[in-house]
Amino acid sequence: MNKTELVAAVAEKSGFSRKDAEKVIAAYTDVVTEELVNGGKVQLIGFGTFEVVERPERMGRNPKSKETITIAASRVPKFKAGKALKDKVNA
Repeated sequence: MNKTELVAAVAEKSGFSRKDAEKVIAAYTDVVTEELVNGGKVQLIGFGTFEVVERPERMGRNPKSKETITIAASRVPKFKAGKALKDKVNA
């Protein structure tokens, strides 16, 4: 499902117009992004949690030259599915 299909599905389920559904989805992604940038987390009970995790510096290999390289430390967004979502997917 891409963004256009998501907007159409949300509009259909909610009864909103496509334009309003697109605004809601854009606002949602903006809010989640801002919270993660500020180091927070967003927890939606039953669905899952968005958070930022720290990846330490580590050693890796360039697959082309087989040369050992250092991969810099970074902060990456992570999503952990909630129990209700896991149960529905596995049902």
